[in-house]
Amino acid sequence: MPKYYLAIDIGASSGRHIVGWTEGGKLKTEEVYRFPNGVTDKAGHLTWDVDALVAHVKAGIGKAGERFGRIESLSIDTWGVDYVLLRRDGEARPCYAYRDGRTEAVIPKVHERMDFSALYRHTGTQFQPFNTVYQLYADQLAGRLDGVTDFLMIPEYLLWKLCGVKAHEYTNATTTGMVSAATGEYDPDVIRALGLPGHLFRPLQQPGTALGEYAGIRVVLCATHDTGSAVEGIPMEGTQPYISSGTWSLLGVKTPKPITGKASQAANWSNEGGVGYNRYQKNIMGMWLINRLREELCPEKPFSEIMAEAEESTFAGIVDANAEGFLAPAGMKAAFDEALGRQLPTAGDYFRCACRSLAFAYRDAVRELEQNTGRNYDRLYIVGGGAKNTFLNELTEWTTGKQVVALPIEATALGNLKVQMEADK
Repeated sequence: MPKYYLAIDIGASSGRHIVGWTEGGKLKTEEVYRFPNGVTDKAGHLTWDVDALVAHVKAGIGKAGERFGRIESLSIDTWGVDYVLLRRDGEARPCYAYRDGRTEAVIPKVHERMDFSALYRHTGTQFQPFNTVYQLYADQLAGRLDGVTDFLMIPEYLLWKLCGVKAHEYTNATTTGMVSAATGEYDPDVIRALGLPGHLFRPLQQPGTALGEYAGIRVVLCATHDTGSAVEGIPMEGTQPYISSGTWSLLGVKTPKPITGKASQAANWSNEGGVGYNRYQKNIMGMWLINRLREELCPEKPFSEIMAEAEESTFAGIVDANAEGFLAPAGMKAAFDEALGRQLPTAGDYFRCACRSLAFAYRDAVRELEQNTGRNYDRLYIVGGGAKNTFLNELTEWTTGKQVVALPIEATALGNLKVQMEADK
C-alpha cells in the first residue's frame, strides 16, 4: 500500500491541497481541496486574512484524510517576505500584505542606517520595496514590535498553528533581506544596524526538518518559499535557467554559492536559498499584469480567446514590466495608458503589449544572467500557471533565442512533496 503525503501550496490568489504518492516508480498526485485567497483592505492598508487561511488549511487536511485515509506527513509553502508578529497573548494584527505601501517612507531611513550597497554585500538580496527588512523596520518605527516575542513567516505561522512548534525555514528566510550570504543564518550586523530585537531571529532550519504532529500527521518543513519548492520540483536536464511563472515571474538558475558582486547589485539580482544550492534569480512582474487587465477589461472571457486576440493584434509597443507603477495600481489599464502615453484601441492590444513586455523583460534578464554567471545556456524551463500561456512562451523563445521547455505542472507542489518523501527515507 502506498504512503500518502500532503502538499499545501498557497499563492496570493488561491491555495490548493495536493496529495502525492509513488506508484510504479512514478510520482502520482491528486488535488483534494482548493480555496480562494487575496488581500483585503482594512483602514486603508492591504492585509491577509490569516484566520481564513488557517481554517482552509485545516479543512483541506480533513478532505485529504477522508479521501486517502492515513497521511504520512504534510507541509506548507507560500509566497515569501510576509509574516505574522506574535506576542505572549496572541498574534499582533493586522498581517500586512507585501503590496501595501507602508514601507515607502521608511526605505530611506533603513538606508541611512545601512546603505543598500552594504545590505547587498551582506545578504545578496535584490531591492524590492516590500522586502521583510523594510516591513520590520516600519513595524519598529510604528511601535508594533513592542512586546513582540516572535515573528513567523506565513507558512511557518500556519505550520505553528497546526503543531505548536515555531520555526524559521532557510529558503523563506532568504527572502527577508536579512540572511547572510556568507553564513546562511540571519545576519547580526544587519539586525544591529537597524536596532531590531535580536531575540526574534532564531537559528534557521533546513527543508526536511520534522517539527511535530497534527491529527496524527507528521508536520515537516519543505522549502516553504513557494519558488524554492517550485525549483526543486522542475524535472530539469542539467543546470539551465528557469522561470517560475505565476503572479510573479522568478527567473534564475541554480548556483553553488551566492553571487554578490557589483554587477549583480547593479542589475538587482537576488540570491535565495535552495535545497542544497543557491538560487540566483530576479523578480519580474509576471502574470499579475495580464490577470489584472483581464479583471478590468473582460473578466468573463475565456483565457484562450483573450490570448487569441493578443496574437491577432499588431500593436508593437512595450512598457517596462518592472516599473513601480505596475506593482499595485488602482487600475491596471490606466497604468498601461500612463506608461504608453495613450489609450489603445482594443483589449487585444493591451494583452499583446503585456505579453511582449514580459518577453522582453525575460530577454534582458537572461542576458544579465549569462553575463553575471559567465555561462551560456541553451534552454529555458518555464513552470507554474504561466507555462500554459502558449503565446507568451512563443514570444519568450523569440526574444531570448533559447529553447523554451514549458511544463504546465504543479511544480511547487511536486517540490514540496519531494522534500517530504526524501525526509521519510
